[in-house]
Amino acid sequence: MSDARRTDAVLLLVALVWGSSYLSAQTATAALPVLVVLFVRYALSALACLGLVAARAGARHGSRRWTRDELRVGVPLGLTQAAVLVVETYGVAHTTAANAGLIISLTIVLTPFLDRTGHRGGLPPAFYAAAGLCVLAVGLLMSGNGFHAPRLGDLLMLAAAFVRAAHMALVGRLTTGRAIRPLHLTTVQTLVGSALFLAPAARELPTLARTDAATWTQLVYLALFCSVFAFLAQTWAVQRTSASRASLLLGTEPIWAAAVGIALGGEHFTPLAGLGAALMVAGTYWGQAVERAHRTATAQKTSITSDPSPTAEEPACPATTLTST
Repeated sequence: MSDARRTDAVLLLVALVWGSSYLSAQTATAALPVLVVLFVRYALSALACLGLVAARAGARHGSRRWTRDELRVGVPLGLTQAAVLVVETYGVAHTTAANAGLIISLTIVLTPFLDRTGHRGGLPPAFYAAAGLCVLAVGLLMSGNGFHAPRLGDLLMLAAAFVRAAHMALVGRLTTGRAIRPLHLTTVQTLVGSALFLAPAARELPTLARTDAATWTQLVYLALFCSVFAFLAQTWAVQRTSASRASLLLGTEPIWAAAVGIALGGEHFTPLAGLGAALMVAGTYWGQAVERAHRTATAQKTSITSDPSPTAEEPACPATTLTST
């Protein structure tokens, strides 16, 4: 297998893992309280990250483990990431895994509204059209067998998309221009989340003693694969391909979420919901493409203005991805 195909395969695997996380979270929350699921997911992730950090520090003969910037950025991002997971996990507990994965993909078109970096002066009209298509898709997904009052889980996933978009905008704002190592930043975030959920979950932690092996498997999968592995694999792969290609492949997450929910979770789409799913995928891909092209054009103009030399290189355009936490 060539290096390019290997990289593509890793990115698709990350998208599949993230897409499957909704069904895993739904299964785990059916057996355990949501706060216990969140605490265990964070605690297992933190232990894994601490082990990786310790191994790297040992290999480099005691190199500095955390910088001041990593701590200053990691704490607030740990708080916002925890907020995302609280709303998202409660949401997926009250809707289908397929709906959860599709509605949360609204993050792709919501983030540029909050993150103005790279597209000062407003977004092109086509982007607003794509966002409108996504809003229509959400309405169809919430309709089920017919138009009715939205389900609690769908509304929570809609709220989670807004919170995640704010989190992603904050990630860009706080990490730009700082030398921050992804593993060390993730470790701080998982430690913050573990501390946040320990007290609220403490009263119900004894339920873990009665948890069966299948539920523990889901918890370990959420922590080690959907969190630690997916993040590190994404970082490795994105460094070896173009931002546009990475966005395209990682943007298949909602497709995998729907596929896993239908194939393994026994879920199904009504005709209206199926139309909504198709419009959501089309709208997010369209919006992603428009925003990426606009960001690239803005970067080129800025480069030409600051350095009129004909040999100036085109700046890289960062990938806009659905980063599940």
